[in-house]
Amino acid sequence: MTDRPTADHLVALEKAQEIAHIGSWVAELDGSGRFSWSVEAHRIFGVPSGAFEGTSDAYFRRIHPSDQEAVRTASVNAQSGERRYDIDHRIIRDDGAVRWVHERADVIRDERGRAVRMIGIVQDITDRRQLEDQLRQAQKMEAIGRLAGGIAHDLNNALTAIAGYAELALGLLESPHAARADVEEIRRAAERAGSVTRQLLAFSRKEILEPRLFDLNDTISALGRLLARLLGTDIQVRTELAPSLPPILGDPGQIEQAVINLAVNARDAMPEGGRLLLSTAVEDLDDGAARVNHPMQPGRYVVLRVADSGLGMSPETQARIFEPFFTTKETGKGTGLGLSMVYGTLKQIGGFIFADSEVGHGTTFRLYFKPATSMAASIGVATESNDTTAPPERGTETVMIVEDEPAVRNLVASALRSDGYRLLLASSAEEALAVAEAHGEPIDLLLTDAIMPGKSGIELSNVLAARRPGLRVIIMSGYTEETLTGLGNQVALLQKPFAPRELRRRIREALDLAREN
Repeated sequence: MTDRPTADHLVALEKAQEIAHIGSWVAELDGSGRFSWSVEAHRIFGVPSGAFEGTSDAYFRRIHPSDQEAVRTASVNAQSGERRYDIDHRIIRDDGAVRWVHERADVIRDERGRAVRMIGIVQDITDRRQLEDQLRQAQKMEAIGRLAGGIAHDLNNALTAIAGYAELALGLLESPHAARADVEEIRRAAERAGSVTRQLLAFSRKEILEPRLFDLNDTISALGRLLARLLGTDIQVRTELAPSLPPILGDPGQIEQAVINLAVNARDAMPEGGRLLLSTAVEDLDDGAARVNHPMQPGRYVVLRVADSGLGMSPETQARIFEPFFTTKETGKGTGLGLSMVYGTLKQIGGFIFADSEVGHGTTFRLYFKPATSMAASIGVATESNDTTAPPERGTETVMIVEDEPAVRNLVASALRSDGYRLLLASSAEEALAVAEAHGEPIDLLLTDAIMPGKSGIELSNVLAARRPGLRVIIMSGYTEETLTGLGNQVALLQKPFAPRELRRRIREALDLAREN
């Protein structure tokens, strides 16, 4: 019997390293600079077996220039006994690919304690690093999204009150009145500010969705014609649409805005002109493909590709493109929110977005959507009328108003009370349930804010609708983590900020529809 490794032992060791994807190496510290790799280490570094030069210099040439100093310092500290050799760093494979590796090593010392050899292992951790980066990015987006959504929620309430009271004041001011022009300007400014909150909500993925089934091909076909005019004559816009594309469930307007953002970025990446291709397809992702596109799950997807022939991006830029406020444009020429908002839009509807790019070879964005598997409730939002002078249609029905913001609650009550409605007021869902319980007569319509302390407006509407069949519901909000899908055609949405004329019209439409049914 012998303890020396046999040829079979060495073969088994190499096979074990191949299975574990962990290579080994030995560095001689006797001044010769000798450095040897196992077969698996050759694979990790992308060097054919036996083609490694076998020196420390050859090893360090394959370490990313930005990481070489850190690796040398770690090696020196290990040899001096200051700390163990344990480091993550990048390598550049012989095919030019940049990969992340994790290395650990022990130092072998002679009887005098001098370092004579380092024996270490190397493992490719690129996939793990990418998953960690995606997790950090998702956490960062979620944190900033919550902040943006909270700001938009409070701002929407304030804008609703400002624009609403301005409109009520306009109804009391005759045209010659000196203050009328100023009040009109207040109302217009509040309405313009509403577009800012919509951008914040789209970015934060907290905007109430009114999803519906639609054909992505129809949306992209129409956008192709629009983009051809928008991007200029030096950008050739082409569409390639897969036939018989399954419908998807979402908000077509949000998808259009996302594609326009990508197209505008593509134009900036093609200063001398170029080509933009919008293509659709259906793809079935297996387990392997889903792992590459984490956190996607295996299955069938509708895919939209937005590909340009522009300047392309470095790996460092690609790693940050979806970060809020990150931009490569000059100061004053970009906010850094465009791609963040696209990312938010896709996440909000359960989709995914990835970028493939290479410097000098353009960029392709891949947008994945789950096909719609069942019909969803269609909830329409009528267009807003600009007629501020038409007298409101009066009503006699009972309307319950539930709003935790006093300024908005008082505005709504003031607008509806003057129209003859009987009103029940509450500042929370819990108070509304108590008021409804004490009110023995019918309640024709519930007008409730979506987000309130305690129960949400959607939860309140579910409870009251179960207790009072046939109850019509209008949910006021521009901020929620829930959608209106599945709540039925008795529930409608009123986006904040809104004007009293829009409120009155929507109330009347809902009540008239209930009467017809």
